[in-house]
Amino acid sequence: MYSYINVCKKTDNLHGSIYITGSKSISNRLLILKAIYGNDIYIDNISDCDDTNILKKSLISTSNILDINHAGTAMRFLTSYLSIQEKKEVILTGSNRMKERPISVLVDSLIKLGAKIDYLEKIGFPPIKIFGKKILGGKITIDAKISSQYISSLMLIASKFENGLKIFLENHITSLPYIKMTFDLLISSGIIATWTNKMIHIYPGKKIGKKYFKVESDWSSASYYYSMVSISKNSNVTLYSYNKKSLQGDKMISTIYKKYFGISTIFNNNEIKLVKNINFYHKKYIELNLNETPDIAQTIAVTCASLGIKCKLKGLETLRIKETDRLEALKKELLKFGIITNITNYDFEIKDFYKNYKEKKLPIEVKTYQDHRMAMSFTTFALCCFSLKIEEPYVVNKSYPNFWKDLKHLSFSITM
Repeated sequence: MYSYINVCKKTDNLHGSIYITGSKSISNRLLILKAIYGNDIYIDNISDCDDTNILKKSLISTSNILDINHAGTAMRFLTSYLSIQEKKEVILTGSNRMKERPISVLVDSLIKLGAKIDYLEKIGFPPIKIFGKKILGGKITIDAKISSQYISSLMLIASKFENGLKIFLENHITSLPYIKMTFDLLISSGIIATWTNKMIHIYPGKKIGKKYFKVESDWSSASYYYSMVSISKNSNVTLYSYNKKSLQGDKMISTIYKKYFGISTIFNNNEIKLVKNINFYHKKYIELNLNETPDIAQTIAVTCASLGIKCKLKGLETLRIKETDRLEALKKELLKFGIITNITNYDFEIKDFYKNYKEKKLPIEVKTYQDHRMAMSFTTFALCCFSLKIEEPYVVNKSYPNFWKDLKHLSFSITM
């Protein structure tokens, strides 16, 4: 496995067509539903990323120890799924970083509903031992500001509870579109559910009928091309396969980049063309609340940095408990490019730029901290005449395995 990759772009033009596979978020939710309802769920265009492959393999594994490495979604979704697998005992573990990511909100909720789960090392964190059993369900109150995945995890299995489940959402809801995605997939699957104000009610059900899902392509992966197009001198980039009606909250990238960076999205059947307004006037300072779309924060931060725009990105409290502390990682790596930032537990801010910060020509080493989004978002800097040396390039496999291959297709120089 290569420890770093060299990335540069000899011109600031960007031309080509890219096919991006299915959304990781949708694929992982559908895999849980398929595991529960079997052949009644058929999935086409499933994501080919590591996170989805790990979840897929874990769901069919007969081992009593499952190591999901860095796959946070798999950790959360499997915790709930395994808790209803009667008479099955499984240890669920992961990487060292995974053992630092809290899971107590989900585990405590499941235990209150009747599940049996033990912590094996540090209380509140993986690894955990799950004793599968029949769960009656009922009602639960959960803090919605910590992680939407806890809520989605419970929703996905709730129809198998004998009494169904009422989830009362407490406090401000973080990453709301991801909960809506889960809810919409339940409805599309034939599961009866209602959502009134801050209460989600999922009814018990044994049969749903056969359902076919073609997973739409991943908008989070598309975000990196929006960033690159906004930096390029001229461009002609087409992405497949997307449509206007999307379950993914990160589709908001198209609205944000049109308003703040002058990139229009032209829909045509199952493709989108990214069109750059060459006469667009960039503001010197922008402020955005990304509470509902935190996964695109790094992309937007690097776009602003590349264009010399000061910004404040708010609502990012969940970034502290991702693959790495993403706010701290952004601050450290952007400083290498001469960009001065400030972070809090909730916000990220670009405050200033060192004089002549874009004149650096030597390869700048970008540390990824085992975070796929650090690797991909920082690649945009290659269009600013920076030569990059990105450490641990294989981390992109977590969500977008073909990323480096696709960049070659857009005439980036990629060498090991």
